[in-house]
Amino acid sequence: MTVAPTDATGRAAEVLSRPVALNGLTVPNRIVMAPMTRQFSPGGVPGEDVVSYYARRAAAGVGLIVTEGTYVDHPSAGISDRIPRFHGEEQLAGWAKVAEAVHAAGGRIVPQLWHVGMVREQGQPPFPEAPAVGPSGLRLDGAEGGKEMTQADIDDVVAAFAKAAADAERIGFDGVELHGAHGYLIDQFLWAGTNRRTDAYGGDPVARTRFAVEVVQAVRAAVSPGFPVVFRFSQWKTNHYGARLAETPEELEAILTPLATAGVDAFHASTRRYWLPEFDGSDLNLAGWTRKLTGRPAITVGSVGLDGEFGRAFLGEGAELRGIDDLLDRLERDEFDMVAVGRAVLQDPEWAAKVLAGRFDELTSYDAASLTSLS
Repeated sequence: MTVAPTDATGRAAEVLSRPVALNGLTVPNRIVMAPMTRQFSPGGVPGEDVVSYYARRAAAGVGLIVTEGTYVDHPSAGISDRIPRFHGEEQLAGWAKVAEAVHAAGGRIVPQLWHVGMVREQGQPPFPEAPAVGPSGLRLDGAEGGKEMTQADIDDVVAAFAKAAADAERIGFDGVELHGAHGYLIDQFLWAGTNRRTDAYGGDPVARTRFAVEVVQAVRAAVSPGFPVVFRFSQWKTNHYGARLAETPEELEAILTPLATAGVDAFHASTRRYWLPEFDGSDLNLAGWTRKLTGRPAITVGSVGLDGEFGRAFLGEGAELRGIDDLLDRLERDEFDMVAVGRAVLQDPEWAAKVLAGRFDELTSYDAASLTSLS
């Protein structure tokens, strides 16, 4: 299926090609490559295929690349030995090559720093002996299955995020993104469903931000003042799509304000369909509300260019094309600042170049087999 040219054809370049500042970084356009886990890094080391994968998309006009999630230096951070790690001499050398290649192609790139928390199962690599850890030792379904984090555990993980951020700046990245979404560790502290603590890290929504705030503060202290810190968050959790951190704009503001104050330069608001309003009584989506409430730049994401949410891809399902006229409308009225594109860019490395040139007739529908593509 192809999408016939619409009024988007003539204005896509104008709207999407505007530069945007994230703290001290100027991104040349509004297109972001969303983080997508692919498990193509044996031993946690990104190889030459990963280098070319990111460089190819930067060369095609993606303004900012957010890498796939990459584990911080904590034994309980991961679930696979094929997902990249952001620690270790060989791993960081591989990432340095990625950053260098993306810059040579004209792009900007930030690693997504990740700890999976209670999503981990006992015995999983890369460190099988490590227990699953979380704020209360609870999985997303409320079942017990791991270790409640002590203060020492919390301090160790906070330090691991800070070290990874410092390493990112040292080896040439343009900023960092902290993965605080989708039911992983930082989000497990934010969400009442997994945070039942009665100390300073649990309680009301503001108290539940303390762990995330400490991570942000430590990262901010470990990098240069102009080095961007992006925070990705979501209402939904993996396999718990109805979960919510906030039921009202006021509750969302209570959660986001401490994070902005701690040093978040931009928020990446993850939704499954960007066109859906977040709260009753307003057409604003989650990124729109985030920008309005914090004053920080906001990145929207969720089925951009496709008619069908991403979860179906894991069931082997494809997705037909969807126009972006409404997306351009929202960008023009500054509802949000940037747009992250996942499956469409995974499917077609030239997606950004085609859209920026108005070549919508060359776009094709999404084939779930692209999830295993190395190109």
